[in-house]
Amino acid sequence: MKKVSLFALIAIVAVGCSSKKAVVTSPTNKSDVEITIPCTGKEYQSDSKTFRASGEGFSNSMTIAKDKALQTARARLATSIEATVERVIDNYASSYEKGMNEEAKAKYQELSRTIVKKKLEGTIAICESMTKTPEGAYRAYVAVELGGPELVSEISNSVKADDKLRIDYEYEKFKKTFEEEMQKLENQQ
Repeated sequence: MKKVSLFALIAIVAVGCSSKKAVVTSPTNKSDVEITIPCTGKEYQSDSKTFRASGEGFSNSMTIAKDKALQTARARLATSIEATVERVIDNYASSYEKGMNEEAKAKYQELSRTIVKKKLEGTIAICESMTKTPEGAYRAYVAVELGGPELVSEISNSVKADDKLRIDYEYEKFKKTFEEEMQKLENQQ
């Protein structure tokens, strides 16, 4: 009898502990349940060397769900990269000794947008997960990444190919400004 009671007590404690892991206490609702989303979290966030983004897609077709997730992740990645590159160009232009003119700044930004669009095709999927709903639909989760140093190199090569921009361009200064902006991105998270 003692063995059965001890077993029942252990089972109750185990069930109680496991249910506590799924419940998150909230000031508004103490019975909120934590949801873990695949391909998200700290290891899937941008850092000082790499841009990363996650996306989710839903469809009755597995392929379409994955394509939607990939498209969402790439769109988020592009937004993040463009915002960072724009800050880099603004900081680079304002720290430039001769005061870069607006035409050069606009041309830098246009070159950067073109490069980002081109480089997004080369993103690497670092996480993929697929679930199936009870109704038979599919939900895909994807995380993608693109290296920051490769992006700087591509921008540098494009700037060097443009005679007008090459005159106003100092690679090391641009690279340093880019690295500072990437470090800020990592520190935000």
